[in-house]
Amino acid sequence: MPPHFHPLETDIKEPAKFTDPFCYEPHPLCLLAAKEVQGYIAGDGRLRADADRGKMFGVLVVGTGDGQLGYLAAFSGLLCGTNDWPFFVPPVFDATQPDGYFKLHEAEITAINRRIDSISRSESYRNALREISECAETNAKAEDDYRQSMREAKARRDARRLSPLPVPAEEAAAMTRESQHMKAELRRIKQRGAELLAAKKQAVKAFEDEISMLKARRRQMSDALQRWLFSQYSMLNALGERKDLCAIFAETPQRVPPAGAGDCCAPKLLQHAYANGLRPVCMAEFWWGGSPKGEVRHHLHFYPACRGKCLPILGHMLKGLKVEKGSYESTVTQPLEVFYEDEWLAVVNKPAGMKTVPGRNGGTSVLEDMRQRHPDKPQLAPVHRLDMDTSGLIIVAFDTETYKKLQAQFLRQEVSKRYTALLDGMPDCPIHGKISLPMRPDPLDRPYQKVDFVNGKGSVTEYKILGTQGDATRIALFPHTGRTHQLRLHCAHKAGLGTPIRGDRLYGHGGGRLCLHAEAIEFKHPVTGKEMKFERKAEF
Repeated sequence: MPPHFHPLETDIKEPAKFTDPFCYEPHPLCLLAAKEVQGYIAGDGRLRADADRGKMFGVLVVGTGDGQLGYLAAFSGLLCGTNDWPFFVPPVFDATQPDGYFKLHEAEITAINRRIDSISRSESYRNALREISECAETNAKAEDDYRQSMREAKARRDARRLSPLPVPAEEAAAMTRESQHMKAELRRIKQRGAELLAAKKQAVKAFEDEISMLKARRRQMSDALQRWLFSQYSMLNALGERKDLCAIFAETPQRVPPAGAGDCCAPKLLQHAYANGLRPVCMAEFWWGGSPKGEVRHHLHFYPACRGKCLPILGHMLKGLKVEKGSYESTVTQPLEVFYEDEWLAVVNKPAGMKTVPGRNGGTSVLEDMRQRHPDKPQLAPVHRLDMDTSGLIIVAFDTETYKKLQAQFLRQEVSKRYTALLDGMPDCPIHGKISLPMRPDPLDRPYQKVDFVNGKGSVTEYKILGTQGDATRIALFPHTGRTHQLRLHCAHKAGLGTPIRGDRLYGHGGGRLCLHAEAIEFKHPVTGKEMKFERKAEF
């Protein structure tokens, strides 16, 4: 029996194609395997204690050469500080061996860090910095004091010149000489102060030069060690081809693999399957435990593979497999409804599954549909956008001038929008309130957005709970800002409502359509000045 292979006793039929790791609904075989893995986690106290803090796990259903069906299990990164758990597949490359190349060179980098810290904390360095500060303060006080003396002397000279008694030529010349002398003396005070400060800075420079040299050496060693590490990840595919991470990411815009590349569930699972002659059937990843601070992760929910780390890797590793096409392309089943139209603009009702503008891979979009309806309006363009999965009202401008005027209204927050949504459960929150969270894109996992209290941009949404609908909650959402995925993140994140929108495959459970609809919009007509109000009820 292959190592780490867990048999599955079931009559569930295999899928015709392998899972698209970035867009999928878990196959029943994966659900069965995941349930077993979850039972194993729950039954191991030490493992569970670590996993409860938040960890991604994955299952890969595989077939053996003799037709037996089973699964492999994996976790992302480390578990309890190690990657050596008999139940789970091993890492593609184990860099944690204490006497290995990586750990030995990592220790050298750690020693440099300690030296930098020692210099930075040394009494002599701190004294030198303090002397710079004290010298600068002394110089500033000396200059200020002398400038005050100059002002007082000037005041006396000015008073003498304004007195009724005539100023003899000799006295006038003496006053001029005094003024010139004091200006020259100020320059000398500044020069002496600058020389003293330069001497103090030179003493500090010796420390900082050593720190800079150590940091440069650390950077070189760290870069070299990372390159070596990534070269050890020799990734297989279904065709038996090998490619290391450096070569894989060399073909991407970032050129260099991000930290942790190759240690996610999917690459580990596929690598072990290929290395042991196992046939990949289907795959899924689920989250266990608490959600990370900035991201949205729900206990036992399934998630796609991360795009930043895994997309390039899996692009190589899936070669030779028949992979199902994911559903991130337009899946529209309803036509675009033109709700209002005049010679300057239109208001349309975009169905769920239609893009606002064409994506990289094409697909039906509002822009393309409207251009087909109005071939005489080449400047036609949507003024704002909705996610492909979101339905609702969009304003389309027929010319550039109208577009600019409407855009200006959006920028001034003069456009009022109301969304309606079904939340997948009952949020623990007041009936009415406001959500304010700083957001930014996740560069390693687009198109996900994350909450970032340091580098995020502000986003504000008002909400009002309208009632319950079965086991769901109907809610009205009033965005004050227009960040990407703002409403979806505000609903799903634990610092928001903590309850994802039903059908949200990015931040929630997936399954069925996204129950989010741009229901009403109000704006001023850019030409006529008329107040325009439109409402289109959601079809859920």
